[in-house]
Amino acid sequence: MRATAIVVGAGIGGLAAALSLRRAGCAVTVVEQVPRFAEVGAGIQLAPNATGALRQLGLLDAVAARAARPSHMSFRTWSDGTEICRYTLGREVEDAFGAPYLQVHRADLHQALAAAIPPDSVRLSTTVVAIDQDDDSASVTTTNGEHLTADLVVAADGIRSPVRRRLFGADEAVFSRTAAYRALLPAHEVTDLDLPPFGVWLGPDRHFVHYWVRRGELLNVVAVFRTETPAQESWTAQAEPGEQLTEFEGWDPRPLSILERAGRVFRYGLHTRTPLARWNTGRVTLLGDSAHAMVPFAAQGAAQAIMDAAVLGDALADTPPAGVPDALDRYVDRRLSTATRAQAGSARAGEDFHLPDGPEARARNARMVAYAAQNEFGPFSSAWATDAGT
Repeated sequence: MRATAIVVGAGIGGLAAALSLRRAGCAVTVVEQVPRFAEVGAGIQLAPNATGALRQLGLLDAVAARAARPSHMSFRTWSDGTEICRYTLGREVEDAFGAPYLQVHRADLHQALAAAIPPDSVRLSTTVVAIDQDDDSASVTTTNGEHLTADLVVAADGIRSPVRRRLFGADEAVFSRTAAYRALLPAHEVTDLDLPPFGVWLGPDRHFVHYWVRRGELLNVVAVFRTETPAQESWTAQAEPGEQLTEFEGWDPRPLSILERAGRVFRYGLHTRTPLARWNTGRVTLLGDSAHAMVPFAAQGAAQAIMDAAVLGDALADTPPAGVPDALDRYVDRRLSTATRAQAGSARAGEDFHLPDGPEARARNARMVAYAAQNEFGPFSSAWATDAGT
């Protein structure tokens, strides 16, 4: 008898989990509170750990067809654009790690995941207000009083997860004291700027990232700055006209030109979640941002959610309903420490990116140059070899 599952949340982590569980033989229902999927968000980076997991899920070709493949990552100084160092990506990464480094529009990744799941397995406009379980099953209650029962419940309900609060008590999302401007620009609007394919510009209390998505049709821009004022965590909150230019005043003309030419600029606060000692209780588990939301400075947020999904499916493969709690223990045992390390590494990267000019920044730059001489793929590559099947 195959296990049944309810996945709460139809974001990237939730849809990946649903697909992975279906491939493991589970019957899956996804519940999502929004009435329809919309093209929200901007760029997402998928390192080889994530693209390897997408290959296992049968989605790599579909995602890669809409992605950009950067040849290298160029770190630069904020004031004049001098290159500090560069790390190799492109074909060399795929040869070394067995999967490509892709940069995609979030909506393209989400669409590929959604298209792989039968529409009748996804229930939109469905909000979960309660969750219960006993020795034999787990259930969710919706706003209209409906009870849905399965052998397990996966909470992929985001950084402000209500299920996490019900399982482990009230602990709120933590403001990281950083916020970001996001924008997408058509390629023809920036062709005169002589940009590297993937640039990360480092400055005091700020850094600026740009890379291509949609096969190079759009330039994705993320401009991060420190702030003590809590900022809304939202994909749709727009910045005040021109405020991004004031925040990055004095920077090299290229990032400033990008910010000046951007049409709609969104502003959002970067939040994290405090690491947990466990993600599961009985037949219910967390996944993705609900378990380990992190700042995006190591480009591993979406990757870790996809890895969660792949390992969850592997842990549940051929598991009868009675074995679900033990299978969820195996899933958490294999994923918790890795995701927690990714959280910590992302936070450290932000601290390193934002050092003040002077001895600290010069020492950081020297470390980066020395590292590049020994490891062509850069320090973040230590996470790329993780195999979802191990």
